Amino acid sequence: MNSDLIVFLVLSLVAVSTALGMLFSRNAVYSALFLVLNFVTVAVFYLLLGAPFIAMSQITVYAGAIMVLFLFVIMLLGAENLAPSESLPWQKPLAALLSAVLAVEAIYLLFSRASTARSVVSPDASLNTIESLREMAMDLFNHFLLPFEITSILLLVAMVGAIVLTRQDKGEANGSS
Repeated sequence: MNSDLIVFLVLSLVAVSTALGMLFSRNAVYSALFLVLNFVTVAVFYLLLGAPFIAMSQITVYAGAIMVLFLFVIMLLGAENLAPSESLPWQKPLAALLSAVLAVEAIYLLFSRASTARSVVSPDASLNTIESLREMAMDLFNHFLLPFEITSILLLVAMVGAIVLTRQDKGEANGSS
């Protein structure tokens, strides 16, 4: 066994265990933190595949910006203190059915791809140069600047909206409701 395989196996165990921890945690903040750790392990998977730009984008966008926003909203709304809501009678059977479909698909893909599996080929060295990254950055900030700006405005409006929706009036906060 080479070192890449050992790192992959350890990271795969961490990724699966953090995903399960996220699903089975009863505290919303802990679930979000498990998801952050899962995003970081996915970024390390990208590094193992020779894609450092995607790995850093994964950490910056998902583990950084989006998860900070999730944690902000969870803590602002006090979701960890909410009473559990009643589930509808059809939710559990539908979840079981969809889980079974997902498991069948995963098993099918595992066995159908195993016969045609090839070793992972290292990406072309010419695609991973500073010039190609510079060209991609110039393309992103020249042609796609408007979507970046719109996204930042939408995130700002969402944060202000969350604050406005959860803000208590001064009379309600003092107990005179």
